[in-house]
Amino acid sequence: MATDTKRPKIDDEENCVLDPLKNFLLWCDSVKLTLSDKVYLSKKGTVAEYGMLAKEDIEEGHILFSIPRETLLHHGTTKVKKVLEEGKKTLESASGWVPLLLGLLNEYTCSQSHWKPYLSLWPDFRTLDQPMFWSEKERDKLLKGTGIPEAVNTDLKKLQDEYNDIVLPFMKSHPDLWDPEKHNLELYKSLVAFVMAYSFQEPVEDEDEEEEKQPNPPMMVPMADMLNHVSKHNANLEYTPECLKMVSVRHIEKGEEVFNTYGQMANWQLLHMYGFAEPFPTNSNDTVDIQMSSVYKAAVQVTQSEADKRLLVDKWNMLCEMEIVGEKGVFIFGELGSLTYNELYTTLKVLCMTVQDFEEFCENEGWEEDEEDDDGMERALSFSVLTGLSAEWKCLLHTAAALTLDSYSEDVETDRRRLEDQGALAELGSREKRALHVRYGQKSILQRLQQLTKPTA
Repeated sequence: MATDTKRPKIDDEENCVLDPLKNFLLWCDSVKLTLSDKVYLSKKGTVAEYGMLAKEDIEEGHILFSIPRETLLHHGTTKVKKVLEEGKKTLESASGWVPLLLGLLNEYTCSQSHWKPYLSLWPDFRTLDQPMFWSEKERDKLLKGTGIPEAVNTDLKKLQDEYNDIVLPFMKSHPDLWDPEKHNLELYKSLVAFVMAYSFQEPVEDEDEEEEKQPNPPMMVPMADMLNHVSKHNANLEYTPECLKMVSVRHIEKGEEVFNTYGQMANWQLLHMYGFAEPFPTNSNDTVDIQMSSVYKAAVQVTQSEADKRLLVDKWNMLCEMEIVGEKGVFIFGELGSLTYNELYTTLKVLCMTVQDFEEFCENEGWEEDEEDDDGMERALSFSVLTGLSAEWKCLLHTAAALTLDSYSEDVETDRRRLEDQGALAELGSREKRALHVRYGQKSILQRLQQLTKPTA
């Protein structure tokens, strides 16, 4: 890999304006974080806040920057690491974030913190604008049907319980390091959002496939979190024993922004976790959820006799026992078709079985000799061949898609007109615009599903 490194740099014209960024880059130099002389950081010409831009053409495989592991910010590199290690058992939580968050609470409010030049890039967290900071009324108005309001409500309940039940008692037992008045729930919430939006999780090495390993805890990676995300990215973060490296994955032209990837994420996930969404239709990883219960409701609508209704209940109970479906489960569709094809294929097959076939299915405890393999299920439920499904299967999918479309506060055509009217689009606020891209991306997938499964005359 090619690399040319010099002292970290910013756009010279901005030196006098961006003191926090200038201080951060001086700090990077002091901790041996090396930045290629082919890139620079700026707020100009980027899609959001800070970003990295190419100063000249960059070839594929070029190391854009490297950061030593000792410069990563996690609970083991904070000045309270000893206390956090000693209290490890009491700090266990569902999220696994508590040790990092306690370390951040201490470091963020300490004027002498080693991490001050890095953390000063977010002086008050006002740039964070995930839906968890929106009012409940605004979330329901703009995001109803997307799955985000429900996810946010779950997040807020969990972080409040985590703070009150785990963090607060621990802070009170160490009054020399934390002050509940200063390190309050509001700051904790902001730091949760900070970790959601800017942290990285190192992939787990899959040495033993039999043993399922716990994911690595999150960590803050200075410099890496300055890069913005797009699905068609041009750089990628690589992990080595000594350091982390951001490497170009294709040719990058002079003046082009350098984009990392946060993974294959749908727009609703990007907005929920990071506070932004890719403009429709640029996110090739966009998805929409159809509640499993919507497929059941669709089956209820075409069930007529009492015997058929009882049979439907038995079928659904069988699918629940097999853990194919669940009360809050979802079937996921992407741009090419079903992403949960295994579960959806089995569900449609069972729901459309005759009495005799279902009895045999139950006798065999869900096993079938001629069971379709994963590739066959994926092909059958891809948009390219969906029209070839049986009329019964298409009816269930068509109705479930319609039920899902009905769950939004606006219809498809209203959102489409907003997107196509550049004048009206320009007048929308930032939150309204992001929500529109999320909604319409989901609705367009649902609309395509409906078109491909509509009844034939």
